[in-house]
Formats: sequence, structure tokens, C-alpha cells
Amino acid sequence: MTLKILPKKALPAWLDGLHANYRLVGPRAKQENFVFDVIQNAEDLRLDYNTTILPPKKVLLPQQETILQFDTSKDFHQVEPVFEDTPTVLFGVHTCDMHAINLMDQVFGQGYPDAHYQTRRQHTAIVTLECLNPCTEFCFCKSMETLSVPEGFDLHITDLGNVLAIEIGSGQGLTLLQHAKMVRDAGPKDYQHLQDVMSEKWPRFAYQLDFDITELPSLIALSYKTEVWDSLGDRCLGCGICNVVCPTCNCFDVIDEVDFDLQSGSRYRIWDSCQLDRFCSVAGGHDFRSSRANRLRHRFLHKFKYQPETYKIVGCVGCGRCAQECLVHISPVDVLNELYRRQVPFASIEQEVLV
Repeated sequence: MTLKILPKKALPAWLDGLHANYRLVGPRAKQENFVFDVIQNAEDLRLDYNTTILPPKKVLLPQQETILQFDTSKDFHQVEPVFEDTPTVLFGVHTCDMHAINLMDQVFGQGYPDAHYQTRRQHTAIVTLECLNPCTEFCFCKSMETLSVPEGFDLHITDLGNVLAIEIGSGQGLTLLQHAKMVRDAGPKDYQHLQDVMSEKWPRFAYQLDFDITELPSLIALSYKTEVWDSLGDRCLGCGICNVVCPTCNCFDVIDEVDFDLQSGSRYRIWDSCQLDRFCSVAGGHDFRSSRANRLRHRFLHKFKYQPETYKIVGCVGCGRCAQECLVHISPVDVLNELYRRQVPFASIEQEVLV
């Protein structure tokens, strides 16, 4: 690990240097909440934020983006792809959200790589931030094993009081740090201080799940026909807010808009939600997930079975945004623990039979 030390008083000058060379995006206050937004002034950056309304995913996969423009007015129809390649620094990303970005990188990088996502990702440097306290009462990152920063970051910051410990994760991160003044190599006391801070933080986070996440795929598969889904479906409003605030949800729709001349226009990609009515409507009028119970079950299957089996990463990072924003208080922790509680008696009976 290559560790550097930056006095906190030197942070504004570093941010100003980054702003002069990159589009700087980070957490800033919005009334009583926080959002990831373009940072114009160093004082706008809030590294003391708890969680943001929307995850940093929106920087790499915008809620709406133009993916191509077309013009049919000429003999040769013109179709021009649109790519966003502005050099960007995504600053202050919590460790759970970095885990989510790593999953998104796989989703949009495997099979048929998505050129629009890939272009943004290749032009975005990520500076992550160590969480020293639980963000909200809803987070369960410790249970999901996302409390520690994964690979993929360019720089990783840990607050040590009067100074920031900065771990270099890539060559691009080293380039970013060249814009900082007063930065120095870490000494033995700095490493010890960092170790003490990390040791003190761990007990502050509680395990929320009653079982290990390695059991999730089998737990969800065994719970496919449980009446829990019907009960949740009766409560669920089908509003899709859980998808909107989720850092790993990646469903989208594609829309063509024709200009008034009826010859030119644009194609857009917009976020979509598997929880919305008629999301699964197909030709002929059939809807193969017509009930809220089926759609909610599919969400859990996707997060906790399909994605772990496909990408070797659980599709939920425990950020707690969905539980915090759900109007009827549906929480993944409550649902998963209830499914586990219902399966435990069957597992005990099976064990007794085997004995």
C-alpha cells in the first residue's frame, strides 16, 4: 500500500487544482440532504455527508442521456453516436458505492460492452472515502461485506483528524495527487494512526443480517413460493423508488424523439424500473409479472441470486437507500431475515433426518 498524508488545510487548494483540470463531482448539501453534483467551489464539498439521495451511479449512467442523433433529410441517412468523454473526478465515494460501481463495470463491460458507459468510466477517476461511522440507521454494509474499500478506486481517503491519509490505487490516482501541495509520504506513526482509526471504527457498525451472505442464493431459491411475497406485494405501492435510489439497478428504456421537421431527431436512454406496472408487458398484451408480488420477488431474485451467480458479486451493497425512501417501510434486512427465519426450521428437520 502506497500511503500519502495531506493536511486538511491543504484540501481546498487541491480541489481548486482538480477543478481547473477536470469536471469535479462530489457530495454537496441540498437543503437537509446531500447530492452528488458538480463542485464549483471547494467549500461546497461535504466529506462529512451521511448518504446521498441518489448514488454516484448517476454520473456514469445518467438518468437520461443522448446515445445517438439521426438525420434522414439527405440521400444518405446520417446516424451519429453521442459519447460523453469529459475528464471527470468523482470525489468522496463511500466504500459501499464503490462496490456498486465495480458491479456496474461488469454489467456494462461483459458480453456486449456498452460503449456509452465505458467511455464515461474510462474518463472518470474515482476518489473513495472511508466510512468511520454508520451513515444512517438503515445501512447494513457490514453484513454485505462492503464496509471496506474494494479494488477499482484511484485514490482512497481516510480522515485522521487534522490530516487525510490517502492511499494510491492507480497511476491515474497518482496524477490527481500531483495537483496537491503539502502532500508527503506516510511515516510509521501515520501507519499506526491509520491502523488505530480502522480498529476503532469496526465495532461501531453492527451486523444486521442473521446469516452469512454466502447463503443468499440458496435462501432466495428456496423461498420462491413463500407467502412472504404476497404479503409484501399487498404493501408495495409499485412506485419504483427502490430502483431509483439503488446504486446497482441498471434497467433502462430507449426512446426515439423526432424533431418537428420529421426528418431528424435523437435517441435517448432513460432509467426504468422493474417495479413499475407493465414493465414486463410484451407483444400481444401479455404481462408475465403483472402482480406487485411477482415484481418484488424478481427484484430480490436479481439482487441476491442471479447477480451473485453471474458476476460473483451480490447485487446489494447495503447502502440502505431503498429502505430509507420506501413509503411503506419495506427493508431488505427485514425481508431477508424473515425468509431465513422461515427456512431455519426446515433446515433443522433435514439435519435431524440425516443424523
